[in-house]
Amino acid sequence: MTERHDTDVLFKALADPCRRKLLDLLNAHDGQTLNELCEHQNMTRQGVTQHLHLLEAANLIATVRRGREKLHFLNPVPLQEIYERWIAKFEKPRLKALGDLKRRLEKSNG
Repeated sequence: MTERHDTDVLFKALADPCRRKLLDLLNAHDGQTLNELCEHQNMTRQGVTQHLHLLEAANLIATVRRGREKLHFLNPVPLQEIYERWIAKFEKPRLKALGDLKRRLEKSNG
């Protein structure tokens, strides 16, 4: 897969609120089964399964078999890559500006 394709699949996966809720559920309690994840969704088991397949294709979740159960785990690496590529570079100048403002305010009040 090319980087562009990976990124397109990743953003498509994140675009859906049901998939984001699944990621939130796994973030709160990693290693859940399909049944556990279905308890928190207002959709069919098949619908949840389809969302999980898309999240797995985007590398946002990983699965491990435990007997007949399949456990789902959050993979934060693609989210970290988004942060580093599109968010972090904007954070440094903003934090520097806030620090400069704080120093100017403290200087004028002192």
